[in-house]
Amino acid sequence: MSISPRRHTVRAAALITGLGLLLSGCSGGGGGDSTLTAPGADVLEGLDEAVQVEFWHSMDATNGQVLDGLIEDFNARNEGRVEVTGSFQGDYDTALANHRAAIQQGETAELIMIFDLGTQFMIDSGRTVPAQSFIDADGYDTGSVEPALLNYFTVDGDLRSFPFNNSTPLMYINRDAFEEAGLDPDSPPADLAQIREAAEELTVRDDDGTVVQYGFGAAVYGWFIEQFMARAGAPYCDNSNGRSGRASEVLFDDPKVVELVEWWQGMIDDELALQIGRNTDEAQAAFNSGRVAMTLESTGALGGFIEQSDFEVGAGYYPLVSEGDPGGSIIGGASLWINGEGHSEQEVRASWEFVQFLLTPESQSAWHAGTGYLSVNTEGYDGPEAQERAEEFPQFSVAAAQLADSEINENTAGCMMGVMAEARATAEEGWETALTSDTPAEEAMAAAAERLNTPIEEYNASVEE
Repeated sequence: MSISPRRHTVRAAALITGLGLLLSGCSGGGGGDSTLTAPGADVLEGLDEAVQVEFWHSMDATNGQVLDGLIEDFNARNEGRVEVTGSFQGDYDTALANHRAAIQQGETAELIMIFDLGTQFMIDSGRTVPAQSFIDADGYDTGSVEPALLNYFTVDGDLRSFPFNNSTPLMYINRDAFEEAGLDPDSPPADLAQIREAAEELTVRDDDGTVVQYGFGAAVYGWFIEQFMARAGAPYCDNSNGRSGRASEVLFDDPKVVELVEWWQGMIDDELALQIGRNTDEAQAAFNSGRVAMTLESTGALGGFIEQSDFEVGAGYYPLVSEGDPGGSIIGGASLWINGEGHSEQEVRASWEFVQFLLTPESQSAWHAGTGYLSVNTEGYDGPEAQERAEEFPQFSVAAAQLADSEINENTAGCMMGVMAEARATAEEGWETALTSDTPAEEAMAAAAERLNTPIEEYNASVEE
């Protein structure tokens, strides 16, 4: 069973803002232009004992078991040379907080998993060996790595970390409800107008006129705004989504977002969509129970939907705001960072050896099949485990196809900003304000964007050299 990615946006917002303010007080912090380089394979020759690599991660339950299996496999293949020890550090923001404490104490793990919203902080900390350095030193071929994932973690032309446990959102539908309403479940709605049209047929009322099944319902989740903007070809923040220079403002008061929020409000007012709020667990429960016939969620939720629903679950591309939008998809999840400062060349190289193992088609086939996360290496989908899963659950192929069809540009790369977690939480606040008060969508989203000006300025000032 796959586990949906953790969402601790509010906690992470406060954490990352604090991390930015701490960077200027940490030796080596600021700027993020690390001079740490990748050592060659020769440093692992003539070892007297295996090099120890501590790997901090946030995978527990089923995902943790699959990861432990990969670690055991690697260790068996590298006995006497490299030994990896996995260490669960709690959820994503807890792991980042633990890493911050380790930086201050000068005792970081050799390898660490950091979620997407921590990317700018990790660059600014200047303590890791950039992924590009390993690629250049070894002539490592990234040709089979999913381009959309490389796009996200590439900054200033260099890959900064290695994608690993990543996901993307999809449109999920109740296929049984579609068939009962006379709709084609093999052609899910592709944009907001089509969702409304389908919802008018899918919404069911009892004899008293009370809605017993809403056509649509999803959480007010900030990640979804990022997705809608990417699919509309709109940047989330300035300076080419923070890719050509430090972001100084967010742009989620864009007309496309205002259109989205106004559409959402209209769906609720017309009783075609269930008012859910920001709780993603409640949104998942509403879909699983048949309370809503269409929803938006991460690929990480698909396994749970299939196992917990009494109806056949269908999946389609994440919708566009309007027909004709260019499309694209922003990934979520985490990536792997190899710490350099305070670690020997042997430890750095040994960490890279393990990362290479994790990125092989064989490892990615097992990882994708066991967890539901995307296969970072697209050749992993051809592996036996992945093929077996695709045969049993063809819905999983939709995510891979959506990424393959994604536009690759700065908009689909996502915004790179030190207070990205706080931005996501603030976007949710503006969105929810528009849905639960008389505040117009344009005003609510503009006010939310303006509230971020000070946190952005403070973070940027804290990392200036």
